[in-house]
Amino acid sequence: MDFVAQYFREEKKESVYFVCLGFVACFIALLFLLVKKQPFYNAISYVFFASGLVQLVVGTTVYLRCDLDTVRVSHFIEKERKSINDYEIPRMELVMKNFLIYSWVEIALIAVGIILFLLFESKSFANGLGIGLVIQSTILLVLDSLAEKRGKAYLNYLMSLV
Repeated sequence: MDFVAQYFREEKKESVYFVCLGFVACFIALLFLLVKKQPFYNAISYVFFASGLVQLVVGTTVYLRCDLDTVRVSHFIEKERKSINDYEIPRMELVMKNFLIYSWVEIALIAVGIILFLLFESKSFANGLGIGLVIQSTILLVLDSLAEKRGKAYLNYLMSLV
């Protein structure tokens, strides 16, 4: 059960990083839109604002559900072992499949960003989109990779219980 509490504590901690990075991305986006007012910076701001909102929503959602998830899974372990196999393992298998999708999308966005950065004139709108995509998609890829690693260990732990 300590493993469960630790897993969700780490999830909650990473969700705080997501929220903080989301605020920073949105702040930078607004700063670029209001102060720089140039196509290159506008493009970066669009990417930062969109991904910042995603980071805020995902981070807040994970943060708010972690305590309840800890209680729920702890209850399964103590009193309803069958529920681990019926609910928690399938939930985590879906989460792990989703991480694979997220990783491929993030890698594709990094590739698109690099292409935009290399193909278009420096300081152009498309160049800014490319830089924004590379920065934000790389951040998301790193954080999701860390979460996926934790998720694999957690899923293995759950499977060892049934």
